[in-house]
Amino acid sequence: MSSVPRVPLLLAVAGLLPFLWSVATHFNGALYDWSTAHLGSRFVAPYLQLSYGTVILAFMSGVLWGFATKAGGTKAAVAYALSVLPALWAFFMVGGGPVAAATNLVFGFLGLLLLDACFQMWSLAPRWWLALRVPMSAVVIACLSVEAFL
Repeated sequence: MSSVPRVPLLLAVAGLLPFLWSVATHFNGALYDWSTAHLGSRFVAPYLQLSYGTVILAFMSGVLWGFATKAGGTKAAVAYALSVLPALWAFFMVGGGPVAAATNLVFGFLGLLLLDACFQMWSLAPRWWLALRVPMSAVVIACLSVEAFL
C-alpha cells in the first residue's frame, strides 16, 4: 500500500469506520445500547452496515464511471455499462431482511473488486488502485460477512 497516495489512503481507511463500528455494536451489547441511546438506532448493527454498504457500493459505481471517461470507442461503451452495475446491484438486490441484504452486499463488493481489476487491466484506474481496493474490500467483505453468515 506504499504506492497509494496519502489522501486517498486516509479517506479510504476513514470510510471503513462505519463498517467496523457496526461489527463492534454487533458483538458488544453495551456499545450497542450506548450507540442506540446517544447516536440513534441507525448507527448500530445491522442498520448502519447495510445502509452504509449500499451507499458505498453505489458510490463506487460513480468512481468507475469517472474511470470510464478515460476510455474511447467500444471500450468506453463497455466501461460505462459496467460502471453502473454496482449501483444497480445495490438497488435491486439489497433488501429482504438483514441476512439477505448483507449476503447480497458481500457478492456486490466481490463483483466490484472484479470490475476494479478490469478497469486496472484496461489502464483506466490509477496504477495504485488495486493496492488500495484489495485490502479495503477484504475488510468490507469481512464486516458484512458478520451479518450475512454469523
